[in-house]
Amino acid sequence: MPALWISHVTVSDPEAYAEYAKRAVPVIEAMGGEFIARGAAFKQLEGIGAERHTIVRFPDLTTAEACYHSPAYQAAVAFADGASERSLTIIEVSA
Repeated sequence: MPALWISHVTVSDPEAYAEYAKRAVPVIEAMGGEFIARGAAFKQLEGIGAERHTIVRFPDLTTAEACYHSPAYQAAVAFADGASERSLTIIEVSA
């Protein structure tokens, strides 16, 4: 079953976060990740908001988690640390 990365981000250092994105996107795509939504318009209806949201579809939960823990992705995340507040959830698509 496919799985989704759902992330919510508020950026405090745009330059460093841009470097994260530059490095992370190729890693995600190389591991079969397909961006469904990335920085698109949104409406916050409940809860605590963030300024950006991203949804990435992976072939399965194992691949989605392996991508996150991969050395290449973790090297990219180092640029986001301290440059943003992030929340990332991996969820299996059930339908």
